[in-house]
Amino acid sequence: MKITFFGGASEVTGANYILESGATRIMVDCGLHQGSSAREETNWAEFAYDVTKIDALFVTHPHIDHIGRVPLLMKRGFRGKIYSTPPAREAAHELLLDSEHLLFGIADRAGIEPLYGPEDVMRAMSVWKGVEYYRPVTVGDCTVTLYNAGHVLGSSSVLVQGADGKRILFSGDLGNNPAPLLGGKDMMPDADYCLIESAYGNRIHEDLAHRRELLEDAIEDTVKNGGVLMIPTFALERTQELLAELDDLIESGRIPSVPVYMDSPLAIRLTEIYKKYPDYLKAGTFDFHFKELHITSTTEQSKAINRAPAPKIVIAGSGMSNGGRILHHEKNYLPDPKSMFLAIGYQAEGTLGRRILDGEKTVRIFSEDIPVRCKVRAIGGYSAHADQKQLLEWIATGRDTLKRVFVVQGENEASTALAQKMRDEFALNAIVPEAGKTYEL
Repeated sequence: MKITFFGGASEVTGANYILESGATRIMVDCGLHQGSSAREETNWAEFAYDVTKIDALFVTHPHIDHIGRVPLLMKRGFRGKIYSTPPAREAAHELLLDSEHLLFGIADRAGIEPLYGPEDVMRAMSVWKGVEYYRPVTVGDCTVTLYNAGHVLGSSSVLVQGADGKRILFSGDLGNNPAPLLGGKDMMPDADYCLIESAYGNRIHEDLAHRRELLEDAIEDTVKNGGVLMIPTFALERTQELLAELDDLIESGRIPSVPVYMDSPLAIRLTEIYKKYPDYLKAGTFDFHFKELHITSTTEQSKAINRAPAPKIVIAGSGMSNGGRILHHEKNYLPDPKSMFLAIGYQAEGTLGRRILDGEKTVRIFSEDIPVRCKVRAIGGYSAHADQKQLLEWIATGRDTLKRVFVVQGENEASTALAQKMRDEFALNAIVPEAGKTYEL
């Protein structure tokens, strides 16, 4: 066996790994690079390998930094099958169509060829198979099994066993447990090698009770000031968790009853997918509706939010403020000292959300310089990613069998810190792999 890191090495986004076992070539994830414009330009580069020789692609979960280049893979001649859990497959369809629309706009403004078209998305869906957890799939001389990663609906860790019996586990993104909607993740199965994500490899989240208090404080402060609480969210998982939290806070009387606008057509469609797969959710989970919630599907409904009196809460995509309807609300309310920008998810380097969090006083939105006078806060506990403590707990169960651990999907500082912790605490051979490098297993 050997593995090559074509993305996800010393970066959070762009996950893309190829495992070779004899004549079998398996790809895990094929994600979009996100962040600075320079990083995103690499999405238009040619693949560094022959896509026609890949036998199968396994998708850990449908976030765009893990699936965003899948349609380009089809466009370039990939002829294999694609596998994920059934809800991840359905969510991927919605997310890829949304991403195609955004990428078309980027290409149009830059005067370059679109990365791919809707027909490439449909071609990907035609070969994309839904596989339940724990049901092995045979690809060439390898056996592949999906385990629950607890990150988003239907997210997986991918275990590959070669003909020689060697086992390598791709963690995917691991959940911040206990997740309100999904419950817990599986502890890692026995493996000889492991790739582990490290988005929060050097940080500890607030606990669930504390994050709830921080959300409550942000809402109360904004309502008291008569402002608008802007919450950029990821359409998958974060929005659904936040809705459940807001419903509970309003129902229990812990926050005032104010209008809550879910201003994301994508999040609305994804929420319907959650309703279709109750078996993937904790028993007794929230039904994704409460009387203060206003669903704004159309452009006209979205524009009407601006005419609604404050105080109000606006939940809109995208989660890093690098696109989507949240930009319109930020343009309107970032200059307002009574309002608040509240980040509840990871903000990648170079994104607008990260620049706002880092304290920039003026940001550019729709070719206009927008002053940032509103309050700015972040709540790390709402991250769907495991923090350093949880990552160490997860990898600790494999300390007796693991020969090497590759620390991926984190900024270099976070990956390096997590690798050092694993070496110090568990005497594991943990490294941060080099981008583009092949490692023999």
